[in-house]
Amino acid sequence: MGAELNQKLFSAADNLRSKMDASEYKNYLLGLIFYKYLSDKLLQKVVELADMSLEEYDTQEKQTELYRELLSDEESKKDLIATLVDTLGYDIEPEYLFGVLTEQAKKNVFQLNELNKAFIQLSTEYVQFNGLFDDVDLQSKKLGSDDQQRNVTITEVIKKLNDVDVLGHDGDVIGDAYEFLISQFASEAGKKAGEFYTPHMVSDMMAQIVALGQEEKKLFSVFDPTMGSGSLMLNVRNYLTYPNNVKYHGQELNTTTYNLAKMNLILHGVDGEDMNLRNGDTLNRDWPMDEPYTFDSVVMNPPYSAKWSADDTFMDDSRFNRYGKLAPKSKADFAFLLHGYYHLKETGTMAIVLPHGVLFRGAAEGVIRKKLLEDGSIYAVIGMPANLFFGTSIPTTVIILKKNRTARDVLFIDASNDFIKGKNQNKLSEENIEKIIATYKERKDVEKYAHVASFDEIKENDYNLNIPRYVDTFEEEEPIDLAVVGAEIKELRKEKKVLEASLFETISSLQFGAENKEWIKGALEVFEHDE
Repeated sequence: MGAELNQKLFSAADNLRSKMDASEYKNYLLGLIFYKYLSDKLLQKVVELADMSLEEYDTQEKQTELYRELLSDEESKKDLIATLVDTLGYDIEPEYLFGVLTEQAKKNVFQLNELNKAFIQLSTEYVQFNGLFDDVDLQSKKLGSDDQQRNVTITEVIKKLNDVDVLGHDGDVIGDAYEFLISQFASEAGKKAGEFYTPHMVSDMMAQIVALGQEEKKLFSVFDPTMGSGSLMLNVRNYLTYPNNVKYHGQELNTTTYNLAKMNLILHGVDGEDMNLRNGDTLNRDWPMDEPYTFDSVVMNPPYSAKWSADDTFMDDSRFNRYGKLAPKSKADFAFLLHGYYHLKETGTMAIVLPHGVLFRGAAEGVIRKKLLEDGSIYAVIGMPANLFFGTSIPTTVIILKKNRTARDVLFIDASNDFIKGKNQNKLSEENIEKIIATYKERKDVEKYAHVASFDEIKENDYNLNIPRYVDTFEEEEPIDLAVVGAEIKELRKEKKVLEASLFETISSLQFGAENKEWIKGALEVFEHDE
């Protein structure tokens, strides 16, 4: 299914690739896929509400016909729309359905304005879609210099996207589509595209860890203060017994990405009342301030070593005031970590991805790290392979934090050598993840892989958490047998002699003209000299 989705996206992207870069056209593709999802979901709901079977109404055409029929009667129309709004949270008029627009596109009578009206209707009538389609700029000159050209461009894209099975897709459509679009075009989209996406396997590992020991909670809350596309938060529910009872709290600075996260949660069937999302700056002003402001799990993949104001007034901020120093202006890594940690429940678990520098850099970061270690806040440090993330090849570390611990030991796992090598990107296999999780649960020493360091050991290392200090992965090289090497050299010399003799014979027997006489003479002299 993944390969099929990727192929269709690649094909749809063809119509936009020459016109704009990947960081722009992904907005069109993802916005249109999202609109198709809303449209297809509505038709499926209509069949269900009419007490019909999806086996019988197995095409968009049949489903649309049924929808029009039910709307033709004023009485049933009122009831149907009220029920759709009540169950789905929205309705779409038949002429604006994605399938209907596609049919027009196939007959070349599609009008861009119709799609625009559809977006406006959803965005203005239903608060949850407010601003969600702003980045699908149908008037952009990049789509074409006039309305007709723009119409042609979107017509082609719609026709291709209509084949994507958004309801039957096994997994995370926006996430999968997004991951594909970034990986496929990472070189042209550059770092920007990868900033807000955590590769699926890393996300999966973090989700398993923060859910451990909390799987049976009847109500569960997850917080991601740098949520990007929202997939990191969504993954957590895969490891809970009551996945439908999760409250999602997230914040994102980039408006386009914030909208993407909202789409992603809606695509995953998350109800409006179960999501509390904010478009804003995580560090400059604390959020959430109102109850609930602590959560069962915190997951984060913040921008690495970003700049922030580090203003002195933050020393009075309850997120940072216990640690003696503020994270430096040029590296906000610890500011993000402390922000997330502040919002963690006493019984919760936090997982954050950061560059390795946070483990050993000195000055203010050293002061903060020492305080965290003295409090027993750092539970585990996992070293990840290099080149896992889009847009950066650096190796990263996943730090696990907990509150209220009496012990102050730290589990170190060096998973940096366990990965599948890819052409552009390294990947983690399921076995790689299972090994990390099993080691994390066991919390015991594993030769060349894991070590539980006591607080005294960490203190002796001057609170430096650089993984090689605790996990020795050094492999001794096999001793070289010089007698074997000598024998191999003798054998090679023998072979060389045989080849040279054969070459000498070949050159000697060549017919050549006067112009090549000198060259042949020189070549033969070389062989004679070697002899």
